[in-house]
Amino acid sequence: MSLLEIAHLSRNFDGILAVDNISLTVEEGETISIIGPNGAGKTTLFNLVTGTDRPTHGEIRLDGRSLVGLSPDQFASRGMARTFQHGRVFGNLSVLDNVLIGAHTRRKRPHNLVAELLAALLPFPSVRTDEYRLRQDAEAIIALFGERLTPRLHQPASSLSYANRRRVELARALALHPRILLLDEPTAGMNPTETAEMLEFIRTLKQRGLTILLIEHKLALVMALSDRVVVMDNGQKIAEGSPEVIRTNPQVIEAYLGHKQHQRDVAAQSAQAQVPTEKPLSRLAVETS
Repeated sequence: MSLLEIAHLSRNFDGILAVDNISLTVEEGETISIIGPNGAGKTTLFNLVTGTDRPTHGEIRLDGRSLVGLSPDQFASRGMARTFQHGRVFGNLSVLDNVLIGAHTRRKRPHNLVAELLAALLPFPSVRTDEYRLRQDAEAIIALFGERLTPRLHQPASSLSYANRRRVELARALALHPRILLLDEPTAGMNPTETAEMLEFIRTLKQRGLTILLIEHKLALVMALSDRVVVMDNGQKIAEGSPEVIRTNPQVIEAYLGHKQHQRDVAAQSAQAQVPTEKPLSRLAVETS
């Protein structure tokens, strides 16, 4: 049985199928990347898999148990953590407090509202012990980012650089101790140095056995990290396979990178230069070489 099973999943927005009959399995410890042009339905798929949106049709199962119809916090309590395409942090909270928010599902909570209120007003030893445990864990997660975040532990997130805010968001997701980590364009807006650092960080998570679903437009990163690549276009899955297979798939090249237009561009440039036209090399191969 696969860790995550997505079966015939669809999301219809007033007649527009943003996700159209997608099926996908994710094995424990796998890193699977989802690529495709803007508007292909990738983020909508993430929204469905994390409970922030509900499917029109289809099934989502974790360890064989259905998640459809659960609230986002129930998805999280079962081990689904994510980051967002446009980084989201609480600017007025410190780095540490931002990360602690991610541990909310691991906090020992009273069984009713009255008991929870009493625990907040009168911090019993068990409550203090739990808070200390979570704080130590959050600091250890922040330490994984080294000098990027550790010296800024008590600074407000609003004072951080863009790249460091993205790191805080990732640290917050890790504080949930996820079974599956979903990363929506984690290097968007980052320069080459920052992108390389993020690639190495995700590679470390992969080596530790964390299951990862990744949306990313930087194809060199996708090819370096992925066990499998899923390609979406117009809400549908048009291809799935190893990075080597996807790299040379003609349907993928045409849909994702406009291969036909690229061929015409190469032919036109060659004619202008009055040199023989070479067999065109897809931009996919160029970007991932």
